[in-house]
Amino acid sequence: MPTLETYPQTLRVEIERGNHIHSFDVPAHKNQTVLDVVSWVQQNADPTLSYRFSCRVGMCGSCAMMVNGVPRWTCRTHMSKVTDGRRQVRIGPLRNLPLIKDLAVDMDPFFDKWVEAGGVHQGNLTRDEDMAQVDETSPARQAANEGIECINCSVCYAACDTVAGNPGYLGPAALQRVWTLYRDEKVADADKAALLEGVSGKGGCHNCHSMGSCTALCPNDLDPMAAIAGLKRASAKSFAQSFPRSFTQSFLKRKS
Repeated sequence: MPTLETYPQTLRVEIERGNHIHSFDVPAHKNQTVLDVVSWVQQNADPTLSYRFSCRVGMCGSCAMMVNGVPRWTCRTHMSKVTDGRRQVRIGPLRNLPLIKDLAVDMDPFFDKWVEAGGVHQGNLTRDEDMAQVDETSPARQAANEGIECINCSVCYAACDTVAGNPGYLGPAALQRVWTLYRDEKVADADKAALLEGVSGKGGCHNCHSMGSCTALCPNDLDPMAAIAGLKRASAKSFAQSFPRSFTQSFLKRKS
């Protein structure tokens, strides 16, 4: 793969701004990130350009944008990875979210889905009681740990074609959070049942088409698709167990 050392002194950067594409020639540097490029444009070529970032080191997730049609963390994405010899890049706002201005989108629908999914731990201890002790080496704790590094960057949400076609779909991040809580040993069985009920209906886990873009593009190497598959299995099992045994046997007998 070509490196920036073999590139010319400038890169052609196309930025989507509403229905228009604005092009800029940006100085090329070794180890330059996409966020570096956007910042250069705002600081040196067009101070009216709006975009969002904070930490610049892959911790906050706020700088996610579409880069050549793919959602990415721009602070951790190097230009040498996305230019691939074309010496140009197109940058746009995250899809599946309302546009505020230029490269900044409204994150409210993404976070509203977290609230709707109900992925919130409901503690059952008072402040006068000792904190619950958790064995970090237990299989249950390790299973729950698999999804806790989500930082709400919304890359998976922007990557999801199901969200694009079904705005009511809760989305990969919210569903993964529910799966994390479902496997948490601190969560009571009654609360787990409520979690499943909240994600089994309209807009829930069974809407997922298992295309895998969420897992393939997660910057933290999480696996939302596997989490959603786990919710599908658990909710289907819960549904089957809710029927009287006599009804289930009678149904299977008719099917055979």
